[in-house]
Formats: sequence, C-alpha cells, structure tokens
Amino acid sequence: MKAVIALGANLGDPISQLDEAVSKINKELFVISVSNFIETTPVDAPGQPNYFNGVLIVETEMKPLDLLHLLQRIEDEGGRERSTKNAARTLDIDLISYGEIFLDTPELTLPHPRAYQRAFVLKPWLSIDSNGVLPGYGEIKKLLAGLD
Repeated sequence: MKAVIALGANLGDPISQLDEAVSKINKELFVISVSNFIETTPVDAPGQPNYFNGVLIVETEMKPLDLLHLLQRIEDEGGRERSTKNAARTLDIDLISYGEIFLDTPELTLPHPRAYQRAFVLKPWLSIDSNGVLPGYGEIKKLLAGLD
C-alpha cells in the first residue's frame, strides 16, 4: 500500500534530524520518493524557530496503526517530547494518507484531518507527486492553489 508521510523539525539540527529519520524509515519501509526539505514558518506557534518540512512516499504492507507506531518510535528515538500542542519539536512525523483508506479512531485519523490546509505538507508532496491526491479532499495541486 502507498502511504504519504510528512516530517518536520525546528529544534536542534533539523536537517540532520530529518535525514536520520528518513534513513530509519528507509530501513523499515520501501521509500519511493523523498522531497527536499523546505523552511516554513510555524503555524499557530509565534516566537518559535522556523521549521524544516518534507514528505516521503512509501510502499508498505504494514497496517495503518502498526505504521503509526513505527513512526512514533522513530520520533521518540529522535528526541521527540510530547509536551504541549504546537510545541517546538526535534522531530515530528505524521502519517498523512494510507492508500484510499479512511479511518477515524482515537489514535489515528486517515487521511490526516488538517493536511489539506497545510502548505508545509502539500508543497513538498506536490514536488514529488505532481498527480497526488489526498483522499476525500482532492488533487494536491488544487488544494495548494486554494491556500494562496
């Protein structure tokens, strides 16, 4: 199954931390494509350092919750602390979509419920998948154009 994963970091050495996370993900999953990391302004978090964000497209046979747990383990290994909402992060990894699956559990919602509003997800995703579609929301290029 094809899955889209977003990564971000704004503490420590963000680029190195993101590269390390991609390397760890690549050891566990088949990585199809990796975007460049783009520098972005934090959303709803004034005064924080800028983020670096990117997107991966992977192929996996893992179930969505198992994939989420893998990504959370990689976050933890990267020094992720879950303190407050929108806190600065050494590493943030989000499962954006998993094939055409729709899921709404206390632990995981697919597709990611705010991805369609986030240029820091859509822009790097579009750069590696010009025909990308966020299930239930539409084409990435149209979603991104609607944010401008």
